[in-house]
Amino acid sequence: MDNKYREMLKIPAERLDAINSVLLDPNSKVMQGFFDVVAKYGTPEEINAKAREAGKYENLLKKVQEVKPEYVKDLEWLVEQRDSDAFVPIAEYRGKVLGDAAKSTKFKDESAVTIEVSALQYFPWVRPMAEQAIANKTLVPGRFIKVRKMKEQEEDGDLPAIAAAMQIFGASYVETLDTKGTDGSNPHLGGPETITGYFGGIGQPNEHALQWVDEFLYYYTNYGVKSVLNFNAGTILLGFLLYKMGVDFDFKISVFFGSDNPYHALWIMMAAKLFSRDDGTCALCGFNWSNSVNNETMELTAQFRKALGFENVVRFEHHITETYKSIILQPYNRRDELVEIADHVANISAKHEGGDPEIDSTLEHPSDILDYFRDKQEVIDSGDWEHMQRNFIEKVNAANKSAWALTEKGLSFVAAPNLHK
Repeated sequence: MDNKYREMLKIPAERLDAINSVLLDPNSKVMQGFFDVVAKYGTPEEINAKAREAGKYENLLKKVQEVKPEYVKDLEWLVEQRDSDAFVPIAEYRGKVLGDAAKSTKFKDESAVTIEVSALQYFPWVRPMAEQAIANKTLVPGRFIKVRKMKEQEEDGDLPAIAAAMQIFGASYVETLDTKGTDGSNPHLGGPETITGYFGGIGQPNEHALQWVDEFLYYYTNYGVKSVLNFNAGTILLGFLLYKMGVDFDFKISVFFGSDNPYHALWIMMAAKLFSRDDGTCALCGFNWSNSVNNETMELTAQFRKALGFENVVRFEHHITETYKSIILQPYNRRDELVEIADHVANISAKHEGGDPEIDSTLEHPSDILDYFRDKQEVIDSGDWEHMQRNFIEKVNAANKSAWALTEKGLSFVAAPNLHK
């Protein structure tokens, strides 16, 4: 096609001037509503200072001591194991996989895959995971997603305890705020079972977009929660605005947003670029693809992700396994595709939301996405607590299988950095 048609897509500067006029208009009610919510917590500088203080390990430990003092001994145990180098070092792990060949293998560290597990719902699951890793010389993942009611985990002490554990691990983690479709905000939804298969902008109607900002700022300033899930076009924009004005947080786009093609990703990343800071960073830290995407979609997106300066900023989060029930047709396992793409597309997170299907399918209680939305007491009363802990451990096992498969091909991974030296 003649180049003149390509040139027609260029955005004139005056179009950007029009956008700025809306964003900066002191009479704009939609923008003033956003500023009013932020002002409840102070200036961006004050907000960040509160978050840094709240997120310090010693202050998280104080909160744990106040709400659930019995968790302190487990946190102290984790520190002891970390400091005594109880966890398998990366070189030793590679030797387990490749034998002597590991010493001469040049691993592709520039495209290391982050090993990720979802969802880490309860703090009591943390120690069994660590004990297994020590005993079997396996890996603790480098990234965790949490999909649990925020108020519930604040009340029972799991919120500060897991935040403290993540600092011990050196792992990143993401919280899912309560302001979502399952909080009753959408009167047309009957509950979690009506949304798990239908993704895309369903969770924050009307005033709930600003309530998402309000809820995030509460947990940011009180617990130092820095990274949260985002799955609505409105709250994604609000997240970009919040970061651009100086609040030092980030978000990942959820699989529930339904990003399933490179043009969808281009739309989001163009917005991220518009609201990036002068240092090139933006609020978007993770882009969780729909389960339907293939490697070509990620390869195409990687091209303009790099052109926009986001290769090291925006992580591609890709489901390798999924919960066995209530979300996707099984069997589902994308490990072979991960190994194919990991040698040439950087900054991928391999997300494990279920055990390997051939194992998950045999369990008395296979992993189920609807378990994320259950009350803790109901889980205990039903007798499913041990079942769900087993589900979590099988997700960790699946993540380890992915790390093993990557290592076999001379590829790198990111496990919990403070544990696996």
